[in-house]
Order: sequence, then C-alpha cells, then structure tokens
Amino acid sequence: MTRAFLGLGSNLGDRWAVLREAVASLGDAVAISPVYETDPVGGPEQGPFLNLVVELDTQLDARGLLDLCGRLESKAGRVRDVRWGPRSLDVDVLWVGGEVVDEPDLQVPHPRLWERRFVLAPLADLAPDLVSPDVLAASEGVVVRLGPLDDGSGRP
Repeated sequence: MTRAFLGLGSNLGDRWAVLREAVASLGDAVAISPVYETDPVGGPEQGPFLNLVVELDTQLDARGLLDLCGRLESKAGRVRDVRWGPRSLDVDVLWVGGEVVDEPDLQVPHPRLWERRFVLAPLADLAPDLVSPDVLAASEGVVVRLGPLDDGSGRP
C-alpha cells in the first residue's frame, strides 16, 4: 500500500455535494482535510472554489491515480472548454509515496504543489511532515478554512 494525496476542487453547481460525492467514491481514503474556500488562480473570471485534500492508502500507482481522477471528473460532468476555467470538479494527483513522474500528461509531485496555498493548507492539515510552516507561509493565495466536508448537515 502507498500513501498518496489527491487535491479536489469545485466552483460550479452545488460545490459541497460535488466534493462529497467524489470523496465518497474514493474507497482508499483514510483522511479528508477541512474544506477551504479560495479565489480562482489563473483563467477567466469565475466564482470561488471549495478545495480539500484526501489522503489515500492505495495500491494504485501515479498513472492509476490519474485515471481515477479522470473518472471522478467525468462522473461530475467536468467539461474542459477553457484552460483553468470554471469546473464542476477538478482532481489532481499531488503526491504518491515520494514517487517522481515527469511525463507530458502526468507530473508527480504536482508541478505547482509547493506554490499554491489552496493545496498546501489542506495538505498541511493531513501531512505536516510534507508541508513545513515556512513552505506554507511562502505559498501564494488567500484561503478561508470553512470546516469539515460533512459535519452531519453537509455544510460547515
């Protein structure tokens, strides 16, 4: 089994429901970060994102996780019209057991992982061994911690 982390985000539709359904589909999930609300980075004018990180204990390698991410996005109705545009669900492979992959369609660790606070803040909640306070402080963006994905009501 391998320790891995996926980043999930949504800024279209019922963002909470989209994230809950995607997380529920991850049978290997062992931990879920709190949900953070963030402004979009790059791309056209669009609404804020809800973001979280899920820790997995999985037999999948980085390529298998990328395939899983694509299936989750498709199930959520993700349409890729505009790069970094609004999306019902965005799922990224962040880190897979220290594995390094550098292929045209897959880079692990995620190439912008160490720059973006909307990924690093929830990752630090689950894996403080991977995200030092200095790295988190140097990251870009503003995040607002909303609370757990599901506290019984489905809202923070």
